[in-house]
Amino acid sequence: MKRYVAIWFRHLLVDRVQLRQPELAEKPFVLAAKERGRMLVKAASRDAQKLGIETGMVLADARAVQPDLEVFDYDPLLAEKLLLALAEWTIRYSPLVAVDLPDGLILDGTGCPHLWGSETAYLKDIASRLKASGFDVRTAMADTIGTAWAVSRYSRAFPIIAPGEQLAAILQLPPRALRLETAVVDKMQKLGLYQIKSFIYMPPSVLRRRFGQATLEQIGKALGNVHEAFEPVCPVEPYQERLSSLEPIRTATGIEIAIQKLLEKLCERLVKDGKGLRQAVLRCYRIDGEIQQVQIGTSGPSCSATHLFKLFELKISSIEPALGIELFVMEAPVVEHLGNAQEALWDLSSANKMTAIAELLDRLSARTGSGVIHRYLPAQHHWPERAITEAVSLTDQPQTDWRTDQHRPVQLLAEPERIIVTAPVPDYPPMLFRYKGEIHRIRKADGPSRIEQEWWISDGLHRDYYSVEDEQGGRYWIFRLGHYGEDINPEWFIHGFFA
Repeated sequence: MKRYVAIWFRHLLVDRVQLRQPELAEKPFVLAAKERGRMLVKAASRDAQKLGIETGMVLADARAVQPDLEVFDYDPLLAEKLLLALAEWTIRYSPLVAVDLPDGLILDGTGCPHLWGSETAYLKDIASRLKASGFDVRTAMADTIGTAWAVSRYSRAFPIIAPGEQLAAILQLPPRALRLETAVVDKMQKLGLYQIKSFIYMPPSVLRRRFGQATLEQIGKALGNVHEAFEPVCPVEPYQERLSSLEPIRTATGIEIAIQKLLEKLCERLVKDGKGLRQAVLRCYRIDGEIQQVQIGTSGPSCSATHLFKLFELKISSIEPALGIELFVMEAPVVEHLGNAQEALWDLSSANKMTAIAELLDRLSARTGSGVIHRYLPAQHHWPERAITEAVSLTDQPQTDWRTDQHRPVQLLAEPERIIVTAPVPDYPPMLFRYKGEIHRIRKADGPSRIEQEWWISDGLHRDYYSVEDEQGGRYWIFRLGHYGEDINPEWFIHGFFA
């Protein structure tokens, strides 16, 4: 049986302003925006409401009531941004959280309250923490979203509705508790229907004829007879495991045990599906509301809990438990299939160590960073700096051979660097060149060797490369960009170093 929690933020935007500016706690203020040529109040603080200033009032009238009224700009997108952030925070209470604009959240709490001992403790913890964070909230729990929504906003009774008791919970509430259109609510009030019990027992045909089909649907949603769509903003990852703590975890040993348990469960699922993860994210939800996050990556798909734990072990010291961690969530957002090609590669011969190499690279990357270790393959380009491409994994195969008819240096600069050269014209190698303030006198030279760009990539001058050796024995790969001409003095560049 489904159980839903509705959270109503009574003064969402006002609370946000007061959190940022605590000095406004006892001052009347409003949020206003221009609408149809007039400035209207979009939200009013509690002190402003006590003075009679309400949402929808013209700002000039509000200032007539309170001349020193503080006014802030109203951002129509701010409520959704705040609710999205709050939805991410409440994922500690449920993996499925939906935004209920303009001022609420809906949680699918099915199977979650037992982690807090009871539904009463579960709901109390949600409300107390949000209130401690500065938000004025009301909560309710029921079998349906409609009943939970209605009770949280319009009922002062016990907020937890027992299973199957939706009808009894909403009978005393006003029609607007069913989320009906304003025109329908106004029509009901004119007819003297001030409570749901005044019309809910009417025949469906009468309700449809007088108030429309939408009224029947809203009643059905509240009672559970009509399905109501629930779209979580933080959907559960396909591969995710959660571990709650009865007592807050504050030690490295406790964090290690939690990671091991999560990895064992996660890898068990991966093995069954024949997949391995390429990326894993651990989120630690602290009791003070902060979230600590660490992430690992692998050079190839892996479902070895032992290997993955070694990668996380290197990052445990960066996790700050503070007063304690109450929830651990492990996700594998990037997974790959462990296909036949991967298995065959591991078993090519008894001397093959591909798995060990992959795990070694993962550990080195975890220590030094993912951007330190690279594997390159030859690419089908003439231009030297384009002649390599970075491999994504150890299983990538080259599309062409490394071999070339040119003698290339062992170290190639990422970008050629300009040098000053003295050389006979038109096609003789240089006699000397200056690089980084040092003069190199050429003793031996070989070239030129011409390399041109592919015409379908870009248009430009050709390069004439020379392999040269200076008087100290240093060997360099330099080139001239273009031809010498009557009015043209081409530039020279150094591109690499020979052993």
